[in-house]
Amino acid sequence: MVHEDLKEYVEKIPKKLLLELEEQCPASKLKKAVKKLYEEYVNSKIDAGESVGLIAAESIGEPGTQMTLNTFHFAGVAEMNITMGLPRIIEILDGRKEITTPMMEIYLKSPHNKGEGIKELALEIKETLLGELVKEFSINIVDLKIEIKLNEDKLKELKLTKNSIIKSIEKLFAKKVNVKEKDNIIEVKLKGKDEKSLNELYKLKEDLKEASVSGIKDIKQVLPIKRKDEYLIITAGSNLKKILELDFVDKNRTTTNDIDEISKTLGIEAARQAIIDELLKVIEAQGLNVDVRHIMLVADTMCVSGVIKGITRYGVVSEKSSVLARASFETPIKHIIDAALTGEVDYLNSVVENVMLNQSVPLGTGLPGLITKIIKPEKW
Repeated sequence: MVHEDLKEYVEKIPKKLLLELEEQCPASKLKKAVKKLYEEYVNSKIDAGESVGLIAAESIGEPGTQMTLNTFHFAGVAEMNITMGLPRIIEILDGRKEITTPMMEIYLKSPHNKGEGIKELALEIKETLLGELVKEFSINIVDLKIEIKLNEDKLKELKLTKNSIIKSIEKLFAKKVNVKEKDNIIEVKLKGKDEKSLNELYKLKEDLKEASVSGIKDIKQVLPIKRKDEYLIITAGSNLKKILELDFVDKNRTTTNDIDEISKTLGIEAARQAIIDELLKVIEAQGLNVDVRHIMLVADTMCVSGVIKGITRYGVVSEKSSVLARASFETPIKHIIDAALTGEVDYLNSVVENVMLNQSVPLGTGLPGLITKIIKPEKW
């Protein structure tokens, strides 16, 4: 229930704002405060016919021309670089499925967020390839088999055993190989029609080097860091679904910069918020300032159909109902010919097509149409 002094504004101001006001403002000043809040709320509303898309484009495009920085490097870790600046903005707005430098920020539950056992957790998360654990790969040409000599120190560090390595190989190359241990050496032999092919054996050796034997797939590098008064793990590479399954991970705050992955794992609303957050992060890192409402408009436009569509000719531009608007972006002849062949009608409802035809645009003062009834004179 809202306070008595706020009741007349229940339909006029969003309930969330009224509740926040009631919580933070002393009861004696509520009447005066709510009046001021209502004035501010009305003034912040956008007028009907305001060309918000154009304003948003200008507001993001102008500081965008000042962006220069390409990448940000974590000192001492070669793999940990992050695409920043204009290339990152383009990556987000194009709605790319494959991004240049995917990374995650993994927040941890207590007591790990205080630094307890964080190095072990980081190693548990990092994807370990078989090639990193091997001292020596050799091919026995006589018996057509690969002999693998493991690095015992590495195995101890990652708390792995020879048996677990053998099981991983069997799982990854099921029905293709026979694996057994002999005198501390793992022997891998092809089976089936390929067992006598030396060429296939060489291919298998290269595949074994890249085989993932522990950790989480695609997490190429890990870096525990301290931010303010808590520890978290930053990763090169991203696998949100698998990370969120781990019991020591704080699922509410852990995130990735791969927006397509967020969309697949958590849905379109989470992806929309990620677009806003990622764009703001880049803009603020450059020391620039853009009103969040312009960025929200772009995010809404990209996500309105329920899937992420980039601001490209294959994305949101292809959704436009007007052939002239589509033609104004890229490949005009293709669009106009296709429309002519299918007998498409353009109702000139938007801005671009009216500008092209030198007509007033349906925005601002051009929005209302004046209709008058003409009084016919009586017959003479």
